[in-house]
Amino acid sequence: MRKIYLQKHDVYYAEKMAELLSAPEVSSALALQPYETTVDAMRDFIREMNLEEMMGNHISRMIMNEDFELIGVITLNNRNDHSKTCHISTWLGVAYWGLGYNTLAKEKMLFFAFTELRMHTVFAGARVENFRSRKAQRKLPYITLYAEKKYPDELLSLERRENAYCLLNAIEQVDFMKWYSQKIAI
Repeated sequence: MRKIYLQKHDVYYAEKMAELLSAPEVSSALALQPYETTVDAMRDFIREMNLEEMMGNHISRMIMNEDFELIGVITLNNRNDHSKTCHISTWLGVAYWGLGYNTLAKEKMLFFAFTELRMHTVFAGARVENFRSRKAQRKLPYITLYAEKKYPDELLSLERRENAYCLLNAIEQVDFMKWYSQKIAI
């Protein structure tokens, strides 16, 4: 059975993070330029995420597998404590695709978002051309797909940040917690 651990960012992992992120399949899905996947860029990213967390804007964690190897990153970003919303984003190294790690990481981070941060809605967006992300999101049993009509301002904000056409899905606290309570009851 697969297991994951979410760990605070540490510059010790900058080289491994750069290696995983610089794979063309990952960097192109995230629309990253080569200079954005260097070891120095990862050191900057790690420092920035740690500062952003202290300011209450983002919470980002390294995803570690059962062997305590770095396999990706998961982030709650664009946190709005007034509306009790945020966005979730993840990426995994290619070698870890299709093994269930992404789903496990989302479950842990969403549980944290809804129980510790008391979020009401967590948005999961994807660029229209990012088919892997869209497919992964469709598999989540607690997600509301195509939430653009209910949250048009969120979609517009996401598209501005990404500078691309996007789809917007939503995870509502009540839906996730209902699903989660049924999962642990089994």
